Amino acid sequence: MPHDHGHAHLDPASGDRRVAIAIWANGLLTIAQIVGGIFAGSLALIADALHNFSDMASLVIAFAARKIARRPADARMTFGYGRIEIVAALINYTTLILVGLYLIYEGGMRLIDPPDVLGWWVVILGAVALSIDTLTAMLTWSMQKHSVNIRALFLHNLSDALASVAVIAGGALIILYDIRWVDPAITILIALYILYLAISEIGTPIRTLMLGSPPDIESSTVIDAMRDMPGVADVHHVHLWQMQEHEVALDCHVVLTAPAWSESEAMKIAIKEMLEHRFDISHSSLEFEHEDRAHQNADLYGHGATVPGGHAD
Repeated sequence: MPHDHGHAHLDPASGDRRVAIAIWANGLLTIAQIVGGIFAGSLALIADALHNFSDMASLVIAFAARKIARRPADARMTFGYGRIEIVAALINYTTLILVGLYLIYEGGMRLIDPPDVLGWWVVILGAVALSIDTLTAMLTWSMQKHSVNIRALFLHNLSDALASVAVIAGGALIILYDIRWVDPAITILIALYILYLAISEIGTPIRTLMLGSPPDIESSTVIDAMRDMPGVADVHHVHLWQMQEHEVALDCHVVLTAPAWSESEAMKIAIKEMLEHRFDISHSSLEFEHEDRAHQNADLYGHGATVPGGHAD
């Protein structure tokens, strides 16, 4: 299936303002939670603060990536700078995983020797955190639908909001029943959820950076569509990948029948139009081969065999 570009996008300036607001909000919240967590003796509150700090760092990285991604292609980056947002998403997911592992370790140590915790401080600061996390998630909700970079941020904030709910619940249990072990236990649950989100999402930027085929396009369907076109005898040496998050590219060898060889220019136009209309593949490089001089036993994907002759586009 092709990518869907029918949704309305925020203009870059509006998107930047939203991210900037989220950076300031998460920065102030992080300071408040760390101070309050130390004062209250709550690891869950400090855990939430560390998560918010990672959010703030992620927002800064994403903000910079958005700016850099708009640069036009040049001699150094002939494909442009759009992939910087993919790199930013990978950094942010990796950070989430490291934070999650650290919190599991700290929570385990606190379970062994639960400290005294001031429950009311936990509840109050948890409620403040929940309001900020909800605000940030709302700011990035519409943006995350079109950007893996912003989606990483949105998941950061969504997990923060849920973590804040857990922190408030833990503080309430401490106030009502003086159950001290609930604070590190909630910390571990928060950490496990962070790991779940990060590990389930990190595959997307890794796949893109590894030049993997787009997950929503079946390469076999694209190949069959080209093979079904009149005048096309075969297709091989196919490379299908994502240049950027919403820009798919294809290069391949197309074997033309003898009658179609004289119409190679018209065939090129027809194939390119089909690829763009059916699969939203706007960048395609096609190398034509005559069926009498085509590769023998050529690999369908990647490279293989030696070209005995042909016509390059």
